[in-house]
Amino acid sequence: MRGMQLAQFNTIENAPLIEQKLHLPEPGPGQLRIKVLTCGVCRTDLHTVEGDIHPPKMPIVPGHQVIGTVDILGEGMTNIKVGDRVGVPWLHRGCRQCKYCQRGEENLCQQAQFTGYHVDGGFSEFMLADANYVLPIPDGMSTQEAAPLLCAGIIGYRSLQKADLNPGEILGLFGFGASAHLTIQVALHWGCEVYVFTRSPSHRRHALKLGAKWVGGSDDSPPTFLDRAVIFAPSGAIVPLALEKIRPGGTLAINAIHMSPIPELDYRLIYGERTLRSVANATFQDGADFLKIAAEIPIRSTVNLYPLEMANQALEDMKHSRINGEAVLIVHDE
Repeated sequence: MRGMQLAQFNTIENAPLIEQKLHLPEPGPGQLRIKVLTCGVCRTDLHTVEGDIHPPKMPIVPGHQVIGTVDILGEGMTNIKVGDRVGVPWLHRGCRQCKYCQRGEENLCQQAQFTGYHVDGGFSEFMLADANYVLPIPDGMSTQEAAPLLCAGIIGYRSLQKADLNPGEILGLFGFGASAHLTIQVALHWGCEVYVFTRSPSHRRHALKLGAKWVGGSDDSPPTFLDRAVIFAPSGAIVPLALEKIRPGGTLAINAIHMSPIPELDYRLIYGERTLRSVANATFQDGADFLKIAAEIPIRSTVNLYPLEMANQALEDMKHSRINGEAVLIVHDE
């Protein structure tokens, strides 16, 4: 089978993903082999390829926003059928034994494994997945548009929860890429006003088209204080800029697996019972809940399609904000 494999970290401009002929994996007990149809391209993939985060095994096949069909069942599988369309998210599996897993916080499990990081992911024609963590894809949802939902959508949904967003509140989104363009649709569905902070003129136009009430840069002052905010851009310098725009008692959630250092904060920015918290991965239940909401709204992903062999180009285009929404690799035709 074909796959785009990372053997050595490098900047994406040097095309570190190499197309390889890989061994076709065989599922063990509790596993599924997935025929990959599409795979979304995520900033976490970029952090992996460029060495901002270091996978525990190399070489590795990135990709963790996978829509595919079940190709082969491992031993003991009874609740999934060959041919079922499923999604494979970032969380590959938790240990299912620790205190975090036992209380439904497997995103914090210290033994958790992640797709495209601990195990080979969806930048390939076939992959293995843990049957307990794949997500059913609602009928009627496009395979191409569903791919970004498997990480960008799920983590955006969790970010709204961790930002304590209530229906009707004023929400700020800092950065407007793959995750934010899905997150805004949930917030608007909940009757919130959304203010978007981004440098990119095309991303500003995209935000307004999707229903943002106001757009500007992180240095700009919105018309009113924000109740809640989420930072999507991996820039620590944005944190104090965002905090100064949040009302007392408000919440700022940081949606980033890797971020540049946060500068020293003036205490007045956090005073007034403002909350600052990180968002770390997502749970299986987050995925199940979000996909249900996504089908109800229905959420529309803005996708930019690339063939599998152009994974480097897709990541480079994302890095330099050349696309609206999310890049999606087409691996197999349906």
